[in-house]
Amino acid sequence: MWKWEVENPKGTVVIVHGAQEHHGRYPWLIDQWKANGFNVVMGDLPGQGLSTRRRGHIDTFDEYIEEVENWIKEAYLLKPPVFVIGHSMGGLAVIRTLQEKSPLLVAGVILSSPCLKLLHHPAKGLDVLSKGLNLIMPKTKFNTGLTIDKATRNEELIKTAGDDQLYITKVSVRWYRELVQSMNHAFTSIDKFPDIPILLMQAGDDLIVDKEASVIWFNSLAAKEKSYKEWDGLYHEIFNEPERDKVFRYAKAFFDLQLEGSE
Repeated sequence: MWKWEVENPKGTVVIVHGAQEHHGRYPWLIDQWKANGFNVVMGDLPGQGLSTRRRGHIDTFDEYIEEVENWIKEAYLLKPPVFVIGHSMGGLAVIRTLQEKSPLLVAGVILSSPCLKLLHHPAKGLDVLSKGLNLIMPKTKFNTGLTIDKATRNEELIKTAGDDQLYITKVSVRWYRELVQSMNHAFTSIDKFPDIPILLMQAGDDLIVDKEASVIWFNSLAAKEKSYKEWDGLYHEIFNEPERDKVFRYAKAFFDLQLEGSE
């Protein structure tokens, strides 16, 4: 876990990255929050980035939940109020954390293209095979087939991705089965999601997650203060897209509203 502190902070933002990636892909977003008066807390999820645990593998999705809970608690000790941003699988991890670990003192949540359903699943035969391997050889890995050009249209990031030694291209069978189970739990446990302000921002041209699942989950959520924003033409990583300045301003306005409400 890393912490970036500013003078006289308004609060603290926790950022949870997506699958295959790590905190090192978020310098721009971290700098934006710092420049606008927020502390930032971020780490690498188990099995990813600089985490010492097995790359591309988890034994249970609870490993992510425990990690995100720790980051939120650390952020609160740093400077409340605490806001949380979860991207893609990180968005799913945030959802599951708030469902299972509430009450956590969170003033507002932003979900960025949350992974609530994959747009493309493995072929039926491979999906069935993964269930068997999950029991006897759970650490068996396979190539995800997800490349950076499916995640963003940002040419600069696409060029540098090839040199990123921490970017994961293979995940374990157990990781995949835990992801599928957790996506299902996000829906079946939706009534356990706390009543806190939430903004779901979905990429309009998402090539990785099914945006219709985001709409269904959002519409089923009973939160009193919730907002949905779809970014037409943007790929999955909305905070990395060429239009990211506009995306950030929208996100900041949402957190600023929560700050005004707490005064």
